[in-house]
Amino acid sequence: MSQHTQPVRVSLLALPQTTPAAVYGLYEVLSAVGSIWDRLTGQQTNARRIVPEIVARQKQTFTCAIGTSIEPHATLAEAAGCDVVIVTDLALPLDCDVAAGWGEEMAWVRERLAAGATVCSVCTGSIFLAEAGLLDGKDAASHWIAADIFRDRYPLVKFRPERIVCDMDPEGRLITTGGASSWENLALHLIARHCGKEEAGRIAKVFLLGDRSDGQLPFSTMAKPRRHEDAAIGSCQVWIADNYAAANPVTRMVAESGLPERTFKRRFKAATGYTPVDYVQSLRIEEAKQMLEATAEATDAIAETVGYEDPAFFRRLFRRHTGITPAQYRQRFRLTRP
Repeated sequence: MSQHTQPVRVSLLALPQTTPAAVYGLYEVLSAVGSIWDRLTGQQTNARRIVPEIVARQKQTFTCAIGTSIEPHATLAEAAGCDVVIVTDLALPLDCDVAAGWGEEMAWVRERLAAGATVCSVCTGSIFLAEAGLLDGKDAASHWIAADIFRDRYPLVKFRPERIVCDMDPEGRLITTGGASSWENLALHLIARHCGKEEAGRIAKVFLLGDRSDGQLPFSTMAKPRRHEDAAIGSCQVWIADNYAAANPVTRMVAESGLPERTFKRRFKAATGYTPVDYVQSLRIEEAKQMLEATAEATDAIAETVGYEDPAFFRRLFRRHTGITPAQYRQRFRLTRP
């Protein structure tokens, strides 16, 4: 396999002060890259996979800072060939000797960086990187509460409390993020970098990552088609997949099926879970969403392309399906953003 098709190996470094949310959240989300969209929607993406593992000095399960068990998958030595290292958020008293007992882990992270790995932190995990001397002279994010620690202990670090993701290292191999939930932003950042912006968008939709103020509908997509044994309806589904923009699509599917109209509608709903009209509208909206994500085409032109001559009706239908306008959807999910 080429370098760009081999799985990305991500080591989630677990320390005694590690909190579990980011570790296990990152593990679940990154493990789903390249597989979950295919499984849920039936669409084959062929996205590059990511293989995360929790690493620690020893493999024994330990109790973390808030009393939850963390079970490492590998020791530091066993994870020597990783592509990405992530130090997640740490529960640290603000007046403690933060580096106590980190010597072996800091040496390992320095070695991984020197070997070409990308090194990242979530929230107060950046204190670990600063203590290791990796952030001197560089911009770095962390939780805003850590401002005094950086000012007093790490004056050479350019602390950026306003940033959520701080990827300002000239070589792009040191990435720090803001508060504890910023692991979500880091996950999408890494997925986009290694597996493509399209896959990052798909993962955001599956896990509802990003702005959730408008509810779940903006993230939703048409579910994987049901399996059924109705050959006449299956034939119509194949036809409409290629002809969803055609005029009078339901009438034409009825003709394609050779069934009486009432019988067709009853069997179509039984087989697919959709009424014929809802099925066509869902197909059209899904195509419109993909065009909004991937092109700069005007909304009115997209409406016509997917089968709607009335742009106002298209906008109302789009909002009913997604909860937001086409313009808002494009702003949130466009693939061409920097």
